[in-house]
Amino acid sequence: MEIVNLKERVEFIPILAVWHHNQWSYLNPDGSIEQRVASLETELKSDGIPKTFVAVSGEALLGSASLVPHDMDTRMDLSPWLASVFVAPDARKQGIGSALIRHVVKEAGRLGYRTIYLFTEPDKVGFYARLGWSHLETTVYRGHNECIMVIRAM
Repeated sequence: MEIVNLKERVEFIPILAVWHHNQWSYLNPDGSIEQRVASLETELKSDGIPKTFVAVSGEALLGSASLVPHDMDTRMDLSPWLASVFVAPDARKQGIGSALIRHVVKEAGRLGYRTIYLFTEPDKVGFYARLGWSHLETTVYRGHNECIMVIRAM
């Protein structure tokens, strides 16, 4: 497995858009797969953030994680964010998600960021805590309980 910038594997944009839409459309019910494709394609033009990384093995897409300037429109004071952490169901429990998260944290540090945020469902807090993330607050976001977590960049 290797982790590369999505710019190097643009052929995965359509599948990522479907994965992300299926996983998180409950937070943006008016969004579409086509809008997600367009967003990922726009991201390819950026040298800073947002940027998405993909875990691949040969021609197989295993997962993704992104570094974005903002992920909660209610917390524009916090930046940047780890977002879109997703591992294909048949590739889970193999350390791929952890590797993607560490990669994004390291990239944030390389870009000069010292603090990174994420939000997740309460049942996922333990996973991120094992990777060094700390609970910052619990909030209701778009009608759902979410936990904001924070970590220092590497």
